[in-house]
Amino acid sequence: MVWIKICGTTNLRDAQLAIDAGANALGFVLAPSPRAIDLETVAGIVRELPGGVETIGVFVNRTPGDVAKIAQQAGLSGVQLHGDESAESLKEFRAALGERKIIKVLHADELLTDANKLESYLAARDRLDAILLDSGSPQQRGGTGAAYDWDRVLPLAKRIRAALPLIIAGGLRPENVARAIEMFEPWGVDVVSGVEEAPGTKDEARLHDFIAAVRQTPASVRQRA
Repeated sequence: MVWIKICGTTNLRDAQLAIDAGANALGFVLAPSPRAIDLETVAGIVRELPGGVETIGVFVNRTPGDVAKIAQQAGLSGVQLHGDESAESLKEFRAALGERKIIKVLHADELLTDANKLESYLAARDRLDAILLDSGSPQQRGGTGAAYDWDRVLPLAKRIRAALPLIIAGGLRPENVARAIEMFEPWGVDVVSGVEEAPGTKDEARLHDFIAAVRQTPASVRQRA
């Protein structure tokens, strides 16, 4: 079964809507963003969630110590490193975070222009739980609503998938996520703007449509079997 993360969660209502629709994980942006959320609010939401729901904090260029401290205080089950964290630094993140899930975000366009960048992260795969392929840039890290060139990125995705769980993001929405799953065969998918009515506010109908589209894809059914 394809793992589904609904990111950019800013309030308890949206968290509950995502869970009720069938999400496996919620993402909380603890970095500058229209969808930013403070530590106290995250902790309050996490306390209200049922067991089994993963809670992932999104961080940009914070130290391993800071990330670990915030994750502990908020009760997060994992973190998503969405900044310029080097492959070499992942050893420190793993030591600081222990058993918490670590997802490293890599921008597709950057990998297409620098073939060595992906190799360095794949070499550090024992310090990661997954790699997330996203659109975006150093100026706008994520939540752009724009997709990258799937055909050009597919060979890179296959290399990631051979080494680590692959999560895809970037411009996913109810209308295209089934095709993305069939093409990339990812371990998981991550969505923000594709299920929003406005930045930081989820659209209930689009949440249900997105998750239903994921669950009904033959690739997702094959993973479940």
